[in-house]
Amino acid sequence: MKIDIYPHFLPAKYKDALFKKANRNFQSANWDQVFNGTPGLYDLDNRLRMMDKHEGLTQVLTLSSPAVEKIADPETAVYLSKLANDGLAELVARHPDRFVAAAACLPMNHMDAALEETDRAIKDLGLKGVQIYTPVDGKPLDAPEFLPLYEKMASYDLPIWIHPTRDPTVPDYANETFSKYNVFQIFGWPFETAAAMTRLVLSGILEKYPGIKFITHHCGGMVPYFDQRIINAKDYVETSLKRDLGSHLKRHPIDYFRMFYADTASAGSTPGMMCCYAFFGAARMLFGTDVPYDGRDGDPSTRSTIKFIELMDIPRHEKEMIFSGNAKKLLHLGN
Repeated sequence: MKIDIYPHFLPAKYKDALFKKANRNFQSANWDQVFNGTPGLYDLDNRLRMMDKHEGLTQVLTLSSPAVEKIADPETAVYLSKLANDGLAELVARHPDRFVAAAACLPMNHMDAALEETDRAIKDLGLKGVQIYTPVDGKPLDAPEFLPLYEKMASYDLPIWIHPTRDPTVPDYANETFSKYNVFQIFGWPFETAAAMTRLVLSGILEKYPGIKFITHHCGGMVPYFDQRIINAKDYVETSLKRDLGSHLKRHPIDYFRMFYADTASAGSTPGMMCCYAFFGAARMLFGTDVPYDGRDGDPSTRSTIKFIELMDIPRHEKEMIFSGNAKKLLHLGN
């Protein structure tokens, strides 16, 4: 069995509502072109045909970008989130042998409603966690307003999927006004993941909620590849913590970074997977593909990710942990 922890999908009613309800940010970003050019993102038959090519493949559905708080006012974001979660839950109920679970969408520009929707999605709809974006409408994930969500998710013992995002309007150099050559996405998104992880660690959130579980996209962003830089920065980090927070962490920062989970959706190779493995270990890695963002139906990314994991020089039982065992445990599947 293979459980893809991080594929994306757009339920039909939610997709239709986006074009009617979303604001100008949605229209100006040409999301309609992205959606229409990626049929595997919303065409259920397309998705099922792709999955049929891989024996034992199942998916945990997550909503596709954009974040609702980015393209809708708070009231509309609440409406869209409920519509999306209802649609995801319906897909899981209709096709339990294909979609073993789903993560909820939250209106993060309306935190009271986000907390209510978290309860509804988990208790009433049976969803197995929530997905949030970083940054959240320009805010870091350690902003105080998000702490009630972390406390709630720690109590549920279910994960928070972290999806990075950065716009082309964020320039790579100070004398420019936009990011050239798609740098904002190719390298900007992994940086956003690393920055979010760093804020969650150094703000003490993982220390305050030791049971909290975060799933990071793209093999944990930049973190596994720069672990020694994190280790070497310990003295500077502790000085900054004392200055900014008047406190310090009980353990070395690197220990908290290893508490995150990382999916395998790096569009990378076996050496990249081995770097992720060396940092997080097999117990914190999850098979994930980022389907269907490969320009087709998602089959190339699924096929290549499976291949790269199979080629890892690790014991067979650890590959099985990555492919399905860790996801079953993390999401309490079968309980």
